[in-house]
Amino acid sequence: MPPVSAIPRAVSSAAPARGASADGRGRSPSRLHGLALSAVLGLLAWRLGAWLPLIGGPVLGIVLGMAWRNTVGVSPVCAPGVAYCARQVLQWSIIGLGFSLSLGQVVDTGGASLAVTLVTLSTAFAAAWALGRWLGLAGRLSTLIGVGTAICGGSAIAATAPILQSDGHETALAVSTIFLFNIAAVLLFPFLGHALGLSDAGFGLWAGTAINDTSSVVAAGYSYSVAAGDIATIVKLTRATLIIPVCLVLAAWMAWRARRAAARMSLLRIFPWFIVWFLAASAVHTLGWVPPALQEPLHQASQFLIVMALTAIGLSSDLRRMAAAGLRPALLGLGTWAAVALSSLGMQALLGML
Repeated sequence: MPPVSAIPRAVSSAAPARGASADGRGRSPSRLHGLALSAVLGLLAWRLGAWLPLIGGPVLGIVLGMAWRNTVGVSPVCAPGVAYCARQVLQWSIIGLGFSLSLGQVVDTGGASLAVTLVTLSTAFAAAWALGRWLGLAGRLSTLIGVGTAICGGSAIAATAPILQSDGHETALAVSTIFLFNIAAVLLFPFLGHALGLSDAGFGLWAGTAINDTSSVVAAGYSYSVAAGDIATIVKLTRATLIIPVCLVLAAWMAWRARRAAARMSLLRIFPWFIVWFLAASAVHTLGWVPPALQEPLHQASQFLIVMALTAIGLSSDLRRMAAAGLRPALLGLGTWAAVALSSLGMQALLGML
């Protein structure tokens, strides 16, 4: 994936063009306003999460951000900082988590999840294709929603849309559909996990393989427990690397269909480089270079950055725009998402991993 996110462009598109400011005096808008707004609401969500641990700060961050966006609104002067926080700060928070995880834990968890991940990925593409045909939706839209559900939400859609030669309308529909179910997953998965009696490891693997976007995986995982959040994050990062072979297969398929050279793409552009830095941070921890006195503060700082970034994602969500996407794409997204979630649980049950 290029990193994170199924973030609708409603906020970023409201930002003034480069070289112009909201007051029209030719200055580039500062990111500080949006970062400050995300930090203040994120701090409120962080504190509320401590009082309401069954809901948790990550979920409350998204909910508070969405409530602010769709009632008070987000000023254009805040838009650049909100968009930056939703993408970059979330990546930093995940890198920070690496300082509290050993490489052995990362490798063991990622490797153990691979069989489930491959099944859910295959299920997503098959379900999207079958449901797309049944609903009469264009093949490219079905593929985009399948990719977004299978791998990493809007980031996977952004990476594959140029290969599929999708137009802006199809891409926007796919992103809006995926984002809708990201929010639903954050709210529903922890509740369903407790209802099903899933262990921390079982829920972490379920969230990491069945929720679309990295931000939503992190939110749902850490709302369940810290252990579940750590596992879900590692599983999700393992799953995200599959964007590269998927893009290569799609490019070859498009070339075969068109009987022409494969679509040009840059592996350097689509590779999620923050995963490399996450592994580097984990290596630093494994080598014992992080003083014990700093490990807990670093973990707490990463947790707060997660809440802050998820608050920014909530600030980016325009509910009216998502509602305007229409019913058929939503049905396709729901059916594909349900198929992936059930296949993940089924594989875990089969392998005795619940």
